[in-house]
Amino acid sequence: MQNLMENESEMSRLKKIPSLTRFRELSVETMGQEMKELLENIGLSSRNAEIMSRMVSKSTKQPILDWDKIDPINENQITDYSSLSADFKDPAILSKVAVLKLNGGLGTTMGCTGPKSLIEVYSEKSFLDLMVMQIEAINKKYQTDVPLILMNSFNTDEDTKKGIIKYKGHKITIKTFLQKKFPRIKKESLLPVPTSANSPIEEWYPPGHGDVYDSLLESGLLNQLLEQGKEILFISNGDNLGATLNAKIANYFHQKNLDFLIEVTPKTAADIKGGTLVNYNNHLTLLEIAQVPKSHISDFQSVFKFKTFNTNNIWVNLKVLKEKIEKQPLDLDIIQNHKELNGTRVIQFETAVGSAIKHFEKTTALNVPRTRFLPVKTTSDLLLVQSNLFTINHGKLKPNPDSLYLGFPQIKLMQHFQYISDYNDRFQTIPDIKELRHFTVSGNVFFGSGVILKGTVIIVADEKGRIDIPSGSLLENKVITGNLRITNY
Repeated sequence: MQNLMENESEMSRLKKIPSLTRFRELSVETMGQEMKELLENIGLSSRNAEIMSRMVSKSTKQPILDWDKIDPINENQITDYSSLSADFKDPAILSKVAVLKLNGGLGTTMGCTGPKSLIEVYSEKSFLDLMVMQIEAINKKYQTDVPLILMNSFNTDEDTKKGIIKYKGHKITIKTFLQKKFPRIKKESLLPVPTSANSPIEEWYPPGHGDVYDSLLESGLLNQLLEQGKEILFISNGDNLGATLNAKIANYFHQKNLDFLIEVTPKTAADIKGGTLVNYNNHLTLLEIAQVPKSHISDFQSVFKFKTFNTNNIWVNLKVLKEKIEKQPLDLDIIQNHKELNGTRVIQFETAVGSAIKHFEKTTALNVPRTRFLPVKTTSDLLLVQSNLFTINHGKLKPNPDSLYLGFPQIKLMQHFQYISDYNDRFQTIPDIKELRHFTVSGNVFFGSGVILKGTVIIVADEKGRIDIPSGSLLENKVITGNLRITNY
């Protein structure tokens, strides 16, 4: 009886949807209007329904990107960080700056629950602890009042608000706001998966970090920041430990009176999936791999044709931003993120924060050192930042000058090390990797304390075996396979 009632309810809902079977044949405008009605019926506000309906209709109708119109950026469009003035003589510039961290992600990739920003990553300090320490140090040094703003998703909002309570009494202002919650869309019918605002939470998703601009306005924080004299917003991913507030860049942005700046860094083989800045239709544009025709993926991933990639460290002029979005949201490039939910193929329509660059006039790319891009997305990344390749000062990671190589080693911790709990069990202490170039470990492997790794080290345990690396071991250019147990006498 229950199933019969649910089926009748679904049929009743479908009858209210005009021309559903014509969706894919409709014009962008007509399809957008019908989609808007659907979205309003499940609880989206008129503005948010309009934003998402435009994303869906535009994305499903837009032509494939014309690869022939894409060109790498030229030297006139990029500035090297080393050319910026070393002198920072006007601390008043920092009084015009606010820092915004994209804080919508969970720590599920590393086997954690809750906001990723609350995961301990360095000396029992979380991402959020380090953010606070960095900005407090800046405020103290320059006698200023840079605030920290967190854009939360519905997945992270409640726990993050609890997590920032401990900073009461600190000399820092912390504000939060919530990004949008959009319904997942069925791939075949283009119907929203949820049938009402009270549908299960897994039927919804946060629509990417490009949502930051409109949600900042909608929350009222954009106007608050301007009223407080803030003119420059520095945006970065919450898990990028290298994305610290930089006085030299703030000074450069202010002196050049820029509207929008993206930090890029030299592309390596590890970055071939990352977005890159290109010229498209005579506009500086962010190109993501999801937008590239399959026949040109290898061109996109080439480190010779596209020599830099996007760090997602963004600087925006708040006054100009308000002028751009007050009347209507920015028309950002749409990325289709295909997933499966309970056996149903669904699409998440998302946008990227950097794609807004094409809507601004005074823009540039800044080629920054690799140390400004230290994301921690996996335990392989975690091993790198926890190692002796870095020291920490006021929440900021600094490269160890005693490291043998200029770049960072390539680290691949496989399945047995995927979750932080397993990672912590398998390393008694973090190995010395100052002279390491490449490290791969696979299988049931455990490391004692004080292990030193140099050159290229590969360790692969048999499927049913185990390898113990004794405390104090020095492994230099070694390949270890099989089964090796160490017994203490």
